[in-house]
This record gives sequence, structure tokens and C-alpha cells, in this order.
Amino acid sequence: MTLGENTVALKDPEDDAPADDDEDDEPEDIQVTIKESCQQNAECVKYKDALDSCNARVSSRKETEETCYEEVLDYVHCVDHCVAKNLFNKLK
Repeated sequence: MTLGENTVALKDPEDDAPADDDEDDEPEDIQVTIKESCQQNAECVKYKDALDSCNARVSSRKETEETCYEEVLDYVHCVDHCVAKNLFNKLK
């Protein structure tokens, strides 16, 4: 930017920041880890199988009024219940 005879160069303050390629400063999100293990839980796997079966059935038909809404709710409820039960025990 030029103001009269003085020239002022604008630069991004992040240019002076050291390059940090490691994202180790971020704490691990324990909820993601717990959710992944809950998705493998035997109780939740049966709901996931029912959801997959429903999705395959609905996808194979050209015209159907069937949705997999109940199966989705059952699976999400199972995973959420498992996460909630385990997550709060691990929080500080």
C-alpha cells in the first residue's frame, strides 16, 4: 500500500509463525476412539447388520415406500448409549 512517499508492506502474521507440521499439540479426542470401539460392540453390530440388510433391500427395489429409519435409530441409539456409558468415566 502506498501512502504519499511512504510504502507500507502488509504481511500475514502467520508468515512469521514457525511451521509446525506436527499436530501433536492437539489432544486426542477420546470420544472418537470410544465411538469406534462401540461400533464394534457385539450388541451394536447386530443393529448395524440389520441396517445394512435394510439398505440392501431398499436399494434393490425400484419403487418402495420402505425406509430404514427405524434401523438407523436403533443403531445410533446403541452406539450413543455405549459411548455415553464409557465416555464420562474417562473425562477428567
